[in-house]
Amino acid sequence: MAHFAELDQNNIVKRVIVISNQDLLDENNQESESLGIEVCREITQDPNSNWKQTSYNQKFRNIYAGPGSLYLEDLDVFVPAQPYPSWNLNRETLDWDPPIPYPENYDCLFDEWNEDLQKWDKLI
Repeated sequence: MAHFAELDQNNIVKRVIVISNQDLLDENNQESESLGIEVCREITQDPNSNWKQTSYNQKFRNIYAGPGSLYLEDLDVFVPAQPYPSWNLNRETLDWDPPIPYPENYDCLFDEWNEDLQKWDKLI
């Protein structure tokens, strides 16, 4: 199965649909993303929609795209959705950096970013 992400005007993923790998095969039996895009446009009946193929196994374009993910056209990759408005995209790691570094001994279960106060809070 082939997965395709529909992008809005800001390159944010709106949705992902799945089509048959057979729909990607050209006359030489080679997979073609452009053929998949045409199938997506036919399915959604929107000839102007913007689609990019994404890899469920993360074999290309960095991550599997999901709603809210961002497509970086210049790098031809998807990155996770921005977790907070104050966080900045690190184009080297392809992840979002908080304005204040993670606390020493950061634990995702017990440390949480407080967007209003722009600081890390301990949950427990």
